[in-house]
Amino acid sequence: MLKLARERPLLRTADVAALGVPTVVLTRLVRSGKLARQGRGLFSLPEHRPSALRTLAEVSLRAPRGVVCLLSALRVHEIGTQAPFEVWLALPPGVVPPRIGSPRLRVVRMSGKSITEGIERIEIEGVRVPVFNAAKTVADCFKYRNKIGLDVALEALREAHRARKATVDELWRYAKICRVANVMRPYLEAVA
Repeated sequence: MLKLARERPLLRTADVAALGVPTVVLTRLVRSGKLARQGRGLFSLPEHRPSALRTLAEVSLRAPRGVVCLLSALRVHEIGTQAPFEVWLALPPGVVPPRIGSPRLRVVRMSGKSITEGIERIEIEGVRVPVFNAAKTVADCFKYRNKIGLDVALEALREAHRARKATVDELWRYAKICRVANVMRPYLEAVA
């Protein structure tokens, strides 16, 4: 069990059950101090130093159909100055969000190409986390500007273009997918 915990910084109860090991072993290891409980069904070695993005890995394990988006995705791509205190997650319609006490979760609903296009998977503490790419994230910021603020969307556009994390063509493609092409057009023309 401890060898598996060294290989996977975040260990799920389901991972242990899949190996045919009784889950009571996890309880015993936690009581003896050899494992630390990080949340419901999540464990790690007590000496493991979590990364700054660990909350995204935890949420990804609990919501496998979700995609990290908006302010959380901006943080992943190091765009702008936003430091969200909650994890922003895109879910398809009808998918029930996981009940998580910590970290706080902010869910937005997306459907069609909005939820399936522009996803890249990054590895955080041994977990492959789906995150929207930089261009899709900027387009989403314009789509959800009433939730996060137009100033955040404009900052994201400027930073993404200045740091060359997204080209104008990529931004335009995702603006059309997110149906915000008319909103973004004047800003894209100003940046280009």
